[in-house]
Amino acid sequence: MEEGRKQLAASAGFRRLITVALHRDQQYKDMESIQAELSARVMELAPAGMPAQQQVPFLSVGGDLGERTVQHRDCSPLSGDYVIEDVQGDDRRYFRRLVFLSNRNVVQSEARLLKDGSHRAQKKRKKDRRKQRPAGTPEEPPAAPGQAIDAIDKGYLCCEHHKAMVAGLALLRSPELLLETPLAVLVVGLGGGSLPLFVHDHFPKACVEAVEIDPSMLEVATRWFGFSQSDRMKVHIADGLDYITSLAEGEGRPCYDVVMFDVDSKDPTLGMSCPPPAFVDQPFLQRVKRILTPEGVFILNLVCRDLGLKDSVLAGLKGAFPLLYVRRIEGEVNEILFCQLRSERPLATPELLEKAQALEQALRRPGQGWDDTCVLSDMLKTVKLV
Repeated sequence: MEEGRKQLAASAGFRRLITVALHRDQQYKDMESIQAELSARVMELAPAGMPAQQQVPFLSVGGDLGERTVQHRDCSPLSGDYVIEDVQGDDRRYFRRLVFLSNRNVVQSEARLLKDGSHRAQKKRKKDRRKQRPAGTPEEPPAAPGQAIDAIDKGYLCCEHHKAMVAGLALLRSPELLLETPLAVLVVGLGGGSLPLFVHDHFPKACVEAVEIDPSMLEVATRWFGFSQSDRMKVHIADGLDYITSLAEGEGRPCYDVVMFDVDSKDPTLGMSCPPPAFVDQPFLQRVKRILTPEGVFILNLVCRDLGLKDSVLAGLKGAFPLLYVRRIEGEVNEILFCQLRSERPLATPELLEKAQALEQALRRPGQGWDDTCVLSDMLKTVKLV
């Protein structure tokens, strides 16, 4: 945590930085209200000799401002206490979030709502329906406690690292034909289910399997984030380590075109919050190789503030996969790693962009709907070869 704060101070460009965690049970309308509450305390910590009229900038790196309505609270035996909440974004659209209270400053999963998800809007809709109901007509029964009323925009990926992971499919051969290709995709880490559901919906021939260790998360994804299983979408409740090991060491092991790791660590002291270190141990990476097709791609979401540990992870991945690209997510700690087995000439940036553009053009098919903010070529524009 100390290393992370040092990096934050360096990126902010100041020698002295005060970090303030906002209380989850109190709503903060905007940054101005926070400044009004904190300014006097901040100035008490000012260094001696600072001019009296010196302005102290307030920087926001969280999403806790504005309206927030808690829809559900519960406790998972594996993940601990968590909340499902609807929040209003900067564009006045509403988003649904899953937050583990053991790491309350991190949004675990997020999805955009198709309808206005605010508590105020829900009360207004109820009032409007009451006005329109003829006299003497009985009132509609209330929604079940904790019912997810608003529809999820499944075609919108909130997380930039998810967009980058989808863009990684352009590394497969003939990306313009992927919509007609029977892809086998394995995603380790379900969360709200946004990533596997997006792949399932946009690649109509793909068979997607998700592995999730916490059965509570499957219930959360289904009840609150619009996730559902089908003949092309299956969820296995299992430890990802054990599941992949059993596949790699079993007879007639399956071969996946795409393997994605988007799994968090429950131990905040390790310096790497995603994935758990065991997922990048050399023996386990060899098992991942065994279940990947020769031309497949292994895509990993890496969140690591410990620079020494990150270098070690990259070296281990490079030892297992001859071809390794890295894409850092701007403004975040996340780095997306694209790993491939083939050791032929790596693709230059223009070739990567061309493949990403071909994939996006195929995905923008009539009737499917495509989020215009998701530009796959932008996701690969800053990719670097390790």
